[in-house]
Formats: sequence, structure tokens, C-alpha cells
Amino acid sequence: MNQPAALPPYLALVGPTAAGKTAAALAIAQQHPVEIISIDSALVYRGMDIGTAKPSAAELAAAPHHLINIRDPLHAYSAAEFVADASQLIHDIHTRGKLPLLVGGTMLYLKALRQGLDDLPKADAAVRAQIELEAAQHGWPAMHAELAQVDPVTAARLAPGDSQRISRALEVWRLTGQTLASFHTSKKEATSPMDTRATGPNGAEDAATSMLISLEPLERSWLHLRIAQRFDEMLRQGLLDEVQALRARGDLNPDLPSMRCVGYRQVWEALDGLWPISELRDKGIFATRQLAKRQITWLRSMPERQVVACDTPDALQQVLALANTFVAGLPPETLRH
Repeated sequence: MNQPAALPPYLALVGPTAAGKTAAALAIAQQHPVEIISIDSALVYRGMDIGTAKPSAAELAAAPHHLINIRDPLHAYSAAEFVADASQLIHDIHTRGKLPLLVGGTMLYLKALRQGLDDLPKADAAVRAQIELEAAQHGWPAMHAELAQVDPVTAARLAPGDSQRISRALEVWRLTGQTLASFHTSKKEATSPMDTRATGPNGAEDAATSMLISLEPLERSWLHLRIAQRFDEMLRQGLLDEVQALRARGDLNPDLPSMRCVGYRQVWEALDGLWPISELRDKGIFATRQLAKRQITWLRSMPERQVVACDTPDALQQVLALANTFVAGLPPETLRH
């Protein structure tokens, strides 16, 4: 595993989709001199605004934002690229006397930043082509079932239709005879310098280098309602038209990482006639719920996080109190207001 280099102090605000991260981040920005770094694998793409719930122009203007609209949907963006970009941004933001505020729900990106990247084998075109051929013959659910036989840990966290990740996990197995999960669990347990949790109000230890605030619902039904409301709003705003415009370019296809994003994949399949448009709402909401479930599973693997129940009336006040505690523990010369 490539160990992460030490980073200057930063604050991270994470949580499942629709948990209220954008509003909480802007509230922090009103109180502290921050620049926001997006931790979102969908927000990097230009022309994908509605289905990604991209911050509005007014929200983007309320504080400097980074890693949004940096890629054309034709081109992928990897966790390794995120680590390189975010690390440089964290250093640059500190030189400006500001606090980096990392916000989003792509937990793979954050985990890679905090714990380093696995030394996984490089992609093998021949092995990947063979897997794609088998998938074309038998379907991705069958490939998922095969993965469950050799790597049940990885298969358990992947949806049967998650072709990209199923393919990669099978590729790793066929290349090395080791499971993808084994590469994750073989990491050294020593935490990196940036992985220090901020001390609480009663703590008197050294100043922490980072704090991870996680918005998580006490009641899953609260989040499900928010997800449904937001997907309905996306449909009202013209999600179908947005995807139709992307299809009209002629150079995109449903296998690209950008078009596999939740919402876009369901609309693309509906427009391809795989199922009626009348089912789009239910399929989009279900897929978003599954995404949120996977995000919460990722979060629970991070014991250093400070959990705030996002479905309580004082959730925003709790987030601000934690942020204030973290900022108060920084050296006085760190921030220039």
C-alpha cells in the first residue's frame, strides 16, 4: 500500500446522499475562512448538473469550491487522481491562510486520502476482455454470483449490476489468486499523521490534524423520504432532458463511469427502452437508496468519525459546534480571517 504523506490540518464533512452536506458546509463557510474540496465522483463531470444535485451558482459563489466540473463525461476520474489533486489543494489552501473543508460522499476517495492506496495489480486488457465476454453471455448478476464464490466480502458490498467493480474484483482474483478484500485487509493498521481524530471539548491532547464529521440518520425512513423528494425535484428540473442532451453528443455510452452514476444510468436505460419511462421514478429512488446504504456501510468502517444525527432538529448546530472545536484547537497562525 502506498502510505499517504502528512497533510496540513483539514476538516471533512461526509455522509450519505441527501443527508444535508451542502447546507452544513455552507453554514461552516459562513463562520470560518474555508475553501471547499468536493469528495464526489459525479460532481467532477461537466454538463451533469441536475442528476448530481450539483450546488447552484449561488452556493458555489458562497465559498471557493474545487474539484467540481473538472472532467468531460467521456473521461474517467480515479481515486488516485483525487488523492493527488486533493493533497495539492489542501497545501495550496493553507498557503492562502484558509481551512480546507472536504465535503462529499464518495468514501473510496476519502479513505484513499486518509489511509493510502492499495498496491493492486494494474488492469490487464486480455483478462478484462474475457470477463466482459462472459458477462455478455451470462449477465452481470451471474458474474456477481461467481465473485461471491471467490471473494464473498467484496461481493457483499457490491450490487449485482455494478459491472465496473465486479469486473475489477474478478480481474484481481484471476491475475493474483488473491481477493480484492485481502488487499484491503492486509493494510498496516498504523494510522497516518492525518488520521488523528480531533479531541473533544474536555480533551487536552495535541491539536488534531483533521476532523471527520459524519451526517448519519437515526431513522432510515427520514433519509428515504429525502431521497424521494430530491429525485422528484430532479425530474421536475429536467433530468430526462439532461440525459438526452448527453446521449445526443454521440460519443458517450452507458458503460462509462459518468453514465453509470446513480440516476443517469436509470434514465439511460429507460431511454434505451429496457423498461417503461413510467418506472423511472421508482427505479431511480431505489438505486439512490442502495447508494446511501453502501455509503453508510463505508462510514461505519471509519471509527474516527464524529457522528451527527442528521435527522435531529439541532443537527446543524452540532456540526457547527464540532467545527468550532476543531478550529479553536488549531495554531493561531493557521488561519487568516
